[in-house]
Amino acid sequence: MKKQLLFAALSAVCALATAGNLVVSVLDKEGKPVQDAVVVVIPFNKAVLPKNPLPMQATITQEKMQFIPAVTLVPVGAKVRFVNNDPWDHHVRSSPAGMGQFNATNIGFELRLEGKSEGKPAKFSDVTLDKSGVLGATLLGCFIHGSMRGYVYASESPWAVKTNAEGLANFEDLPDGAAQVKVWQADQIVDVSPQQATIGATAAKNVIQLSVVPRRRRI
Repeated sequence: MKKQLLFAALSAVCALATAGNLVVSVLDKEGKPVQDAVVVVIPFNKAVLPKNPLPMQATITQEKMQFIPAVTLVPVGAKVRFVNNDPWDHHVRSSPAGMGQFNATNIGFELRLEGKSEGKPAKFSDVTLDKSGVLGATLLGCFIHGSMRGYVYASESPWAVKTNAEGLANFEDLPDGAAQVKVWQADQIVDVSPQQATIGATAAKNVIQLSVVPRRRRI
């Protein structure tokens, strides 16, 4: 009974500590909304965790000569499964995003997946991502098909979201108090300066503008 009361008291304290919402708008150099930018919020109050944490497993499919999704967001330590749904072979090669090109000195991991045979399951391989921050933004490519590009971001904070088609990242139930807001976008080579935010009862909004116009996604 005492344990139940203690748990209830702790839950009430946590509920009181998570009352703030934040909306982050990411714009390109021309003021247009940017989709699939990664917004990371780092609250100074570390006592509370998100109700819906980032998934510890994700799947990236190679299909029609593309990585799908183009940008994958996971926490550090997550397992990512690569699946080849094309009938021809693909590589998955990685290096820290922003290196500009792949070569033997900056490769993070490399694997090869056989093409999918008709009527048989697709080939796959798993990789665990154990680095965050700059090294957590990983550029994916294929040795066989040089036009293929994808990205994985391993977030150091459990509070991380990709922007939607309107360029917005919505956070709910953030811990009250000061927080740092960071943005990563694949074509933004120069790091965007972090912003400060104050989370409270009134919904806050931050606007972050990139210094580039992202390349149009191949469909």
